[in-house]
Amino acid sequence: MATNSNNGLGGVPFDEKAHLLDVENLNVEFRIEDGVVRAVNGLTYTLDEHETLAILGESGSGKSVSAQAVMGILDTPPGFVTQGSVKFRGVDLLQLPENVMAKDVRGQKIAMIFQDALTALNPVFTVGWQIGEMLRKHRGYSKKEAKEAAIELMERVRIPDARDRVNAYPHEFSGGMRQRAMIAMALSLDPDVLIADEPTTALDVTVQAQIMELLHDLQQDTGMGLILITHDLGVVAEVSDRVVVMYAGEIMEDGEIDDVYHHPAHPYTLGLMDSIPRPDVHTERLSPIQGAPPDLLNIPTGCPFHPRCPFAKERCTTDDPQPNSIGRNGHESSCFYWEEVQRDR
Repeated sequence: MATNSNNGLGGVPFDEKAHLLDVENLNVEFRIEDGVVRAVNGLTYTLDEHETLAILGESGSGKSVSAQAVMGILDTPPGFVTQGSVKFRGVDLLQLPENVMAKDVRGQKIAMIFQDALTALNPVFTVGWQIGEMLRKHRGYSKKEAKEAAIELMERVRIPDARDRVNAYPHEFSGGMRQRAMIAMALSLDPDVLIADEPTTALDVTVQAQIMELLHDLQQDTGMGLILITHDLGVVAEVSDRVVVMYAGEIMEDGEIDDVYHHPAHPYTLGLMDSIPRPDVHTERLSPIQGAPPDLLNIPTGCPFHPRCPFAKERCTTDDPQPNSIGRNGHESSCFYWEEVQRDR
């Protein structure tokens, strides 16, 4: 089917009044020999132009899997989207054929920065060649044109001496420079949505701040919607507009960053915040969350966080709390005792 990528996708026109990205009731499972791993359970969020959404949670909470589902890059089998929708300007990406996703969505509309730049970059090709590859493939650039565009992109993400380093290989770049190269690759086709999966992993604090500032500045320049996937609330506190806190594939809390940061309303959010140093809170020792995330083959009944929760009561072991509106600006918490959590804070 012919595709007009300016006005729609796969023959389906865009809805100009719709959100840039609208994920609703997304469910993802992995069917393996030992059973069914329920990785994402009912994830819902929206993203608009110029907006930054942080998806927060420990490893295994479903953050990266949900991003792969949005991009349509789940390994199937064993991964399957079993329910929900992922709409880009009103067009459900889950209903599009693979050729449309590959040609007109990935890179063009939605791009992704993967968390391990050294693994994501091919060691046998120069960084400049890899940055220019998308332009050669999707825009028909010649090798010379792609190389010049790669230099411009490297300068855009503040890689010094770009013209000299365009012919360097990934192992010749530092960790921070490799991450900048990954960002340049993701921005090569001017996507409307950029998903950054743990973009500061394994980087020192100074370089982390530089990468986050770079992403923020690029977003201001382009107007793209930005999704930051991370386990560290401190990394995103200064740049995010909204935050979704995930645990065992479910949303525990979501809302504007100031509301969640200053008035957390779920024990899990509170635990994440107490386990990192904060300049606005004086404490002698950090308080890590006790226990470990659940086996997704056997998620506990009731609230999935109750085995680790200091606020848990008998009801939490049997009843699964649904998101409750708890204040202004769409702040929601999936906790029966959110008022106690806020009072304790």
